[in-house]
Amino acid sequence: MEVRIGIQHSPRELSLETSDSKDAILSAFKEAGTGDGLLALSDERGRSVVIPVDKINYLEFSGEGGRRVGFGES
Repeated sequence: MEVRIGIQHSPRELSLETSDSKDAILSAFKEAGTGDGLLALSDERGRSVVIPVDKINYLEFSGEGGRRVGFGES
């Protein structure tokens, strides 16, 4: 699933491919809002991002099994 995150005062959105479900990401977002205020996500390549929840404008989810192009394992 691809997740796009809009960040305040940033002209570009953050985009990552993750194996997490939409529900898991939303749960982490809600938990971060009541806890330390940081949303931590990891993508399929092992890259991690940590974003302050109060700086997030929106979360956008694309369908699972997105736009994979090229050679490799499915």
